Amino acid sequence: MNLSDAQRLDWLQLIRSDNVGPRTFRTLVNKFGGAGAALDALPGLLARAGASGGGRAVRIADRDACAREMEATMRFGARLIAMGEADYPAALRQIDSPPPLLCVKGEARALTRPMVAVVGARNASAAGLAFAERLVHELAEAGYVIASGLARGLDQRAHRAALRTGTIAALAGGLDRIYPPEHEELAQEICAQGALISEMPLGWEPRGRDFPRRNRIVSGVSMAVVVVEAARRSGSLITARFANEQGREVFAVPGSPLDPRAEGANDLLRQGATLCTSGRDVIDALAPLLSGGAEPQARLFEDEESFAAAERLWDETDLFGDPPPPLSAPGHEFDEAPAPPLGPLPGSGALAPARTSHAEEPLEERIARLLGPSPVSVDDLVRACDAAAADVLAALVDLEMQGRAARRGHFVASA
Repeated sequence: MNLSDAQRLDWLQLIRSDNVGPRTFRTLVNKFGGAGAALDALPGLLARAGASGGGRAVRIADRDACAREMEATMRFGARLIAMGEADYPAALRQIDSPPPLLCVKGEARALTRPMVAVVGARNASAAGLAFAERLVHELAEAGYVIASGLARGLDQRAHRAALRTGTIAALAGGLDRIYPPEHEELAQEICAQGALISEMPLGWEPRGRDFPRRNRIVSGVSMAVVVVEAARRSGSLITARFANEQGREVFAVPGSPLDPRAEGANDLLRQGATLCTSGRDVIDALAPLLSGGAEPQARLFEDEESFAAAERLWDETDLFGDPPPPLSAPGHEFDEAPAPPLGPLPGSGALAPARTSHAEEPLEERIARLLGPSPVSVDDLVRACDAAAADVLAALVDLEMQGRAARRGHFVASA
């Protein structure tokens, strides 16, 4: 399937309309035979719903604004790929709520290759970062593209390790609104062999509620999700739950029971996730799927009612101060948010400059944060710090004197 420009504009206008999320979009298109016909029918549907006092409020998006969005997307060097077109990820089409349109910047062909998502904590340990890098190299050598969410910590390391072989970064905001802003340069590098993808328009600043939407795309494009490190209140667990609901393989890397960053991954293992100690674990498990001979994996969360009633799992969302979104009616999980307003749109192919920057963390504190109960080699710690080896060694001496670090030969751990 290849949409004409007029059909693509119909799709964009329909999905940008208030309270028309991916599943409502699909329902309308199936009912009326196309996005254009659905747009023609909406006024009558809304009038009847208003007369009966029922239905959800829907405001049809302005067509001229949608046309400007399409033009701005092209000027930005990106394009809108519709579900069913050749470059749309085949795995993403299979989920319950696939985005009808994906905004893509970079090498779209990477989206057609098999993918594995590698996700984990923003405050990942040096040991977790080192393992993630080795895992990504093994998966890339086996031909997999790496998907992740461009977050700080482990996501960033996974993307960097896959720059030469291909990586996909799913964004919660528009492609010109990189979060966190210090990853602007990394986003540019990703586009060389991989791609940035988002269902949101250019200019859209990510809100807390947008990150779970992003997480379902990370899992949706992938054959499997590997959780390397995750606390119990972690966005990585949201990704794992989406993966489970989508019938994807869920892997978890075991961690020290003394490290809070390992609690979420260890919980996943208790719930039935597949143990991951190397890339070979993932490669061997996915081999039957590539040949089409495996059955869907059993659901991890057997007691769905108690899981839904448990404490919500948030990670990046806490940064924005937004309350968790309310539970949705089944089938409309992503339909509540109003259509993103289309403000000034960029006209160049460059990503927007960084808008904020975090204060530089003292090296000593950065090292202390990276250390955990599991020993890590000094070489891996130096790489995780992105600092001169002499400076790291000097800081380690200070931390040892303070009783915050313990050296064991060429390895170091928290004291």
